[in-house]
Amino acid sequence: MTTRRAFLASSLTSATAAVLPWRSFARSSPTFSTDPFSLGVASGYPTADSVVLWTRLAPRPLDPDGGMPPSEISVRWEVATDDKMRKVVRAGTQRATSEWAHSVHVEVEGLEPARDYWYRFTAGDVRSGIARTRTVPAAGHELARLRVAVASCQQYEQGYFSAYRHMLEDELDLIVHVGDYIYELTWGRNLVRSHGSPEAYSLADYRARYALYKSDPDLAAAHAAYPWLVTWDDHEVENDYAGDVSEDNIDPKIFLARRAAAYKAYYEHMPLPRSALPHGPGMRLYDKRTFGDLASIYTLDQRQYRSREACPRPGRAGSNRVSDCAELEDRSRTMLGKEQESWLDRGFADARAQARWNLLAQGTVMAHLDEQPGPGRVYWTDAWNGYPAARAKLMDDLSERRVSNPVVLSGDIHAFLVSGLHRVAADLDSPLVGCELVASSITSQAAGQKTFDVLRAENPNILVADSTHRGYLRLDLRHERLAADLIAIDTPTDPRSARHTLRSFVIEDGRPEPQPA
Repeated sequence: MTTRRAFLASSLTSATAAVLPWRSFARSSPTFSTDPFSLGVASGYPTADSVVLWTRLAPRPLDPDGGMPPSEISVRWEVATDDKMRKVVRAGTQRATSEWAHSVHVEVEGLEPARDYWYRFTAGDVRSGIARTRTVPAAGHELARLRVAVASCQQYEQGYFSAYRHMLEDELDLIVHVGDYIYELTWGRNLVRSHGSPEAYSLADYRARYALYKSDPDLAAAHAAYPWLVTWDDHEVENDYAGDVSEDNIDPKIFLARRAAAYKAYYEHMPLPRSALPHGPGMRLYDKRTFGDLASIYTLDQRQYRSREACPRPGRAGSNRVSDCAELEDRSRTMLGKEQESWLDRGFADARAQARWNLLAQGTVMAHLDEQPGPGRVYWTDAWNGYPAARAKLMDDLSERRVSNPVVLSGDIHAFLVSGLHRVAADLDSPLVGCELVASSITSQAAGQKTFDVLRAENPNILVADSTHRGYLRLDLRHERLAADLIAIDTPTDPRSARHTLRSFVIEDGRPEPQPA
């Protein structure tokens, strides 16, 4: 049997390169002289009988048009049960058009549950590399184990994506990305790479930014090795935006045009199902996938529908740290929006659909975090602390619906954080509803550890708060427990960096408090 590592080493190469990206294009049979699959291939959103496959034709990926003409191109896709593509079980043709940057999204149906598949694309005379994906057991069917990596916050200029190279060694079933897949702007110190362009505003800007990030070989390899689930935070559009309100409080019509461009580019570069197809500045990203009887993963959108942030600084609308802000307690303020909240509550209420573990993947920290040492309280308004009524409603829903083993997966703060989630956020005597595991950043720089030491000392619900390491979460779910490893990258500015396990925790079935392993 071919090992996954051997497969990855042998199969991720494709086609030739030459001087020009293309020689001639007929609709059905283009001839390329530069690899049109420069951005790789990807899969995501698996079910028991389907999976989404993705690629984008881009022989010159950083060009505004990707090096493609305006012609419509036919792209053939194939799915096989073996890594040599000898036993093709599903195949077809998809149109790639300039309207969608010649991206391809294929929802392959009729697959068998709980098994590996391999796939590739062909455009004209060029084939992509062969990649692997996997379906899941049907809802309710027994699944003994699920292995998941959680990633967030990958600022291209601040380091290398070597964390993804290490994920290839972890024999995962799935990668979940909880936001800041790209950064729209340059920031930070001692940069090791360059965006090579200013802040992204237009559709062409965002397309080029995704193409640059996807040129990283470790990220491309992780997409080719495992299916993904994704959600966004703010930097896929703009720092600290809230709904239709930009950080700089510009005219909402102008900002929504930018958001529409950013959302379209996001869809064009992710293995998303057709249900996520954007319409102008709107896009249905929240979703749920169930993995047998073991786990359900809800991917939540906590950016698009949220109320504007409370008590902003004069002339601004982004985040702030507040100590006396009556607006913060307004019970009408929402983080998820009424429609998404209702969808989520329906999922919680369907006891027949409940799995043993229920993971909520979303962008910002949900745990109660008082940032004021000693008396008084200070809250940062961009995370769930800025929406306390929305958090309280979610905790009530989880408790009243008796949701089995809820675990929140978050990112955003560029630090590892492990916390209990109490029904009443600031009351440690109130019952624990679940717990939160926050992934550190893949590369993005963090505030100093002294800041997080203050948070840890001031908030007894926080078990770990470590900003000194970049890395990711590695989860191993079984019926009786969830094991979480905090995987730290030794040197994020070294593309060949080693890794180590910083801390490990275990959450036992029916006991929400994480225990050191």
